[in-house]
Amino acid sequence: MNMQNLQHRLTIKKKEMKSLTKEPLLLLLVILIFLSLFIFSIYPIFQVLKATVVGENGFDLSVLTNAATSGVFLHALWNSIKLGVIAAIFATIIGFVFAFAVTRTEMKGKKFFHLIALLPIISPPFVIALSVILLFGRNGVISSGLFGFEDSNVYGFRSLLFIQTLAFFPIAYLNLRGVLESIDSSVEDAALNLGASRWDVFKSITFPLAVPGVLSSLLLVFIKSIEDFGNPMVIAGDYSTLAVQAYLQITGMYNLRSGAFLAVALLLPSMTAYFIQKYWISKKSYVTVTGKPSQSSIKIHEKYIVIPLFALCSLVTGVVLLFYGSVLWGSFVKVWGVNNSLTLDHFRYIFTIGADSIKNTLYLALVSTPITGILGMIIAFLLIRKQFVGKKLMEFATILPFAVPGTVVGIGYILAFNSKPLLLTGTAAILIIAFTFRNITVGIEAGTNSLRQVDKSIEEASTILGANSFKTFWLISLPLMKSAFFSGLVYSFVRSMTSISAVIFLVSVSWNLMTVSILSQVEASRLGPAAAYCIILIIIILAVIGLLELLVNQLGSKKRRLS
Repeated sequence: MNMQNLQHRLTIKKKEMKSLTKEPLLLLLVILIFLSLFIFSIYPIFQVLKATVVGENGFDLSVLTNAATSGVFLHALWNSIKLGVIAAIFATIIGFVFAFAVTRTEMKGKKFFHLIALLPIISPPFVIALSVILLFGRNGVISSGLFGFEDSNVYGFRSLLFIQTLAFFPIAYLNLRGVLESIDSSVEDAALNLGASRWDVFKSITFPLAVPGVLSSLLLVFIKSIEDFGNPMVIAGDYSTLAVQAYLQITGMYNLRSGAFLAVALLLPSMTAYFIQKYWISKKSYVTVTGKPSQSSIKIHEKYIVIPLFALCSLVTGVVLLFYGSVLWGSFVKVWGVNNSLTLDHFRYIFTIGADSIKNTLYLALVSTPITGILGMIIAFLLIRKQFVGKKLMEFATILPFAVPGTVVGIGYILAFNSKPLLLTGTAAILIIAFTFRNITVGIEAGTNSLRQVDKSIEEASTILGANSFKTFWLISLPLMKSAFFSGLVYSFVRSMTSISAVIFLVSVSWNLMTVSILSQVEASRLGPAAAYCIILIIIILAVIGLLELLVNQLGSKKRRLS
């Protein structure tokens, strides 16, 4: 029986290879994609793992044994896990409240709350940390100006936890919003018609069905929190985390092997959380959408539910606006907390001294974004519409750089591309490649989900009429994936503009980035220029997102004209 199965699989593989050989250009494209994924996704991660167990004299476990007995490493590991767990819980609770209020109630202002929840996503990762310093630091408006505290210490675990919660709750909100919208509302409506109270419906139906989304949100925020570099670097103080310690080992101690090990250690808690989540979800079924038509949900309108939810959403929104408003105000005052007269000096400073970092960041993001977007759609098309040997391996290779912490990716690129024949360190190419392969996963996921909803007979008709795979993809598949294409472009551009954990190791004198410049300004206590950098960065991101939407809409218009 096993022999028959093996022969059957071999027959299928031969057919797959034969179908590819009919289109030599398509076969060449698949080979090139495999080669690039191996070099820029798998090889750097392998180099990081190799560095932890191989020294100058061969196989060497001294880094592992030293770390296992080091109080510094164990303390940083525990701090990272503790921060990740608590931040994940708080951020998921806030995200769930936001998502439930937006999807399940008749609360007013839902579009406004949705827009405010997106603000931390399109801004640099440590804007809120900068805001906390401006508001509650030594010269803070609230700590010094309002309460008169002359020596306010905002550095440490509690401030970091607050910042991580506020910075990452939008991830949980977006994830849970999609989950709550996908739950068949007829199940809840049936319970209400049978006499159940709103609370009974929530605890017995809505929340249990949302458990996969809750666990997924906990996982996503946990991973983002433990791998975060910017916020701990700015405001953690004596509270050490693995991401920061890895950076300090490499840049401060010039110990690449120890830094690589600390970065790899981040994989342990993140992978453990991932497998726990997968195991828990696999034990139960959460299916409610069966293909049968269902009526729209009876939205919650009771004041005793809507008013508290509105108050909670308003409180969080007010805090977000306060922090971002303080950054905006801080960019226009001479010396925060000392001389609050208005000035444009900070903007003049960054447009003269920091003009290169602004141009570099925008240039690298604009170059990497279309490459990432189009390559993501091509790979999505291949994974869904084509059969070829190694498809699972290609899928795994695209997920790998996204799944591992940014610190691991950055260190991997240093180790992999610091010598000939792939000497890329210090060039624009290494940053563009890092942006592309780090951000491509979201576009691929969006593209594959989009193509699964499209009947492949549409593309088959194009092939029957004589079009090859390239023409079919460009004229049929890509326009049909317009929404996914836009999502991939926006995510790639935003992450390229705001990334720091992966690229902090890759910047050079010739190619510095705005996020690194902001971090340098904060470390030098130049909060005004740092705030001005943040405002310019947010304005650029919003402007380019608007431009991308226009361009992608043109793609849809072209498709309609062709039809």
